[in-house]
Amino acid sequence: MIHNPFARAAAEAVARATGLTANDFVVSSPPRPELGDFAVACFPAAKASGRKPPEVAAEIAAGFVPGDGLVACKATGPFVNFTADRAAAFGWLCDATLGDEVRLVPRSVGEGQTVVIDYSSPNISKQLAYHHIRSTCIGHALVHLHRALGYRVIGLNHLGDWGTTHGMLLAAQERWPIPDDELEIARLNDNYVKWRAAAKEEPALEAIARAWFKRLEDGEPVARATWQRFRDVSWAEFQRIYDILGINFEEVRGESAYEDAMPGVIAALEAKGLTSTSQDALVVELEGEKVPLLLKTKDGTTLYATRDLASAIYRWETYQFARSLYVVDRGQAMHFRQVFKTLALMGYAWASQCEHIQFGLVRLGGKKTSTRATGGKSEVILLERVFDEAIEDVKGRIKAEGLEPAAVAQIARTVGVGAVVFANLAPQRERDVDFEWEKVLSIEGDSGPYLQYSHARCASILRKSGEAVPRDADLGRLTHDAEWAVAKRLLELGDTVARSAASCEPHILAHYLLDLAGEFSRWYTTGNGDAALRVLCDDTDTRKARLALTAAVRAALAHGLGLLGLGAPDVM
Repeated sequence: MIHNPFARAAAEAVARATGLTANDFVVSSPPRPELGDFAVACFPAAKASGRKPPEVAAEIAAGFVPGDGLVACKATGPFVNFTADRAAAFGWLCDATLGDEVRLVPRSVGEGQTVVIDYSSPNISKQLAYHHIRSTCIGHALVHLHRALGYRVIGLNHLGDWGTTHGMLLAAQERWPIPDDELEIARLNDNYVKWRAAAKEEPALEAIARAWFKRLEDGEPVARATWQRFRDVSWAEFQRIYDILGINFEEVRGESAYEDAMPGVIAALEAKGLTSTSQDALVVELEGEKVPLLLKTKDGTTLYATRDLASAIYRWETYQFARSLYVVDRGQAMHFRQVFKTLALMGYAWASQCEHIQFGLVRLGGKKTSTRATGGKSEVILLERVFDEAIEDVKGRIKAEGLEPAAVAQIARTVGVGAVVFANLAPQRERDVDFEWEKVLSIEGDSGPYLQYSHARCASILRKSGEAVPRDADLGRLTHDAEWAVAKRLLELGDTVARSAASCEPHILAHYLLDLAGEFSRWYTTGNGDAALRVLCDDTDTRKARLALTAAVRAALAHGLGLLGLGAPDVM
């Protein structure tokens, strides 16, 4: 459905003339402004009637009657091009942006529907490293995008707190004990890395780790109590980083939460004859897959596929979702494909509503960021360290005249963290991301700071005017083509958010905001050579109208930045 009311009016005009529905038509921008504002291709109507598209377009244009925010219409080949009533459009935009909330995004899209979004989901006892950034930021943006469209959203952190890895950590604690008063996630991570390095020299350590995990699964008190301390320390550290990003999850539920459900899942699979044994392990053989889905090892311990099956069932039974999104890197594509296939074989029709939202690698300094072990030491690039360096760099770029140190620190934090977040959202989701400091932190080009600076520029103009944002401006004064270009871009926000959410592609919104900032800059700079074209011009009525448009841009930028998880400072 088209959400721009003027573009929708164009599609509906063609639909009325042809007997089809507005959703049958695609509305685009004509290649040249003089052709009009909205172009509707007549191919669907031509196909339905057996006529040529230009003939259909000419007939529609000949019968056009102005109304619904459209003032003119003409045919150009197979397209019908409509011209909007600019005053009506400016008025609609100001009504939608200058009140208590921005109403450019239609909340009716997701009404009555629930979306579950599994994102971030780190392993406990390991620090949040830079390679966690994409799942965390993409997932956080998808939460905001769906919520803006009226969906009930459950942001879920599926902690990696179960499995053989935790047997390794328990075994490492026995071998290199960390006192309770020194227990912290960095020490746990070092123990894990040391254990992995030692296991290469002592293969018998693998069996010790598996035995410890079996003790954990069996509920042995010492194993459970130690594991719980590891989990508590880890979550406290994770929460500190999530606070920096402004993230709050509706549910934090680790793999361990499905311990009691796993026997039922396996029993259900066995009852349907879906299980078999391969190399002493319990598996599900799947058509078209080279390897089976592993459910249990030969020593009886469960695997994360079993837990993912149990968690998927839990999510459906608890939330009856319209979509269940798993924001996990593309390296897990086969795993999720197999899990979803298995759920379908179990008879769950909702398996088709489960989606793996995969993304590419993130590289810092040309290298994939991950936890690596060299000589028993971790070389992990900490996410917090990247934030700290970005914040420090930004502090030196802020124009701090008249600002208190606390205000400078807050702006630097907002811009520095926002720069890192935007750098991971601007590329298409499945593309690999190369993090380059100068490009990421620049206030020019395709960066988060550039968008935040554009917002701050709008705020500065409004402050300099010394006037309240005018709600009663004569918008008929906005006659310049550059002003209309800004308005047309603002009208696209609702459809952009809807597309971005439907495809789970935050980069669509990111690039829309860059385009909006560019249109605003082009309009704003037209006054550099002509004082009459400045926003703060001498003519009172024109100035009020331009201030209203500036305030609309500011509101749209703030709203869009917020949907991506970025702050919108008023000063930079």
